[in-house]
Amino acid sequence: MEGSKIIQAINNLFKSVDDRDWEYMQTLFADSVLLDYTSMVGGEPAVQTPLEIKEAWASFMPGFDSTQHHISEFRVKLHGHEADVHYIGNADHFIGDEVWTISGSYDTKLEKIDGNWLITYLKLNYDKQSGNLYLPKRARERVSNLQS
Repeated sequence: MEGSKIIQAINNLFKSVDDRDWEYMQTLFADSVLLDYTSMVGGEPAVQTPLEIKEAWASFMPGFDSTQHHISEFRVKLHGHEADVHYIGNADHFIGDEVWTISGSYDTKLEKIDGNWLITYLKLNYDKQSGNLYLPKRARERVSNLQS
């Protein structure tokens, strides 16, 4: 039962990103989240608030016409009110008929707070990217043009 709730929380995160439902997305995170995309973008992992994550993702993702996250093969380890989850993920990002795809796996930690499983840690284990590798730059430009 708890495993299903944990997997649903993770699925809800990626669906909210694909739907651009930033307000709902924020409710899926704990007050403080260690976000680690360093395997793809370099730098250091950073502790962020849900609002900071929203602002970062909402300043980039709308530059794509759509995105589709596909996650599967969940392995959930429960430790009382905490859970560690490993799963496979692919993210397709579309502009017109062009696509940029990121593939890898994720490690996510959740904590049960006030009856809800909230994400406290999200790490991408980058494997590869394919398709049009220039689409991220175009997406950033499109967002910049919308804000001008």
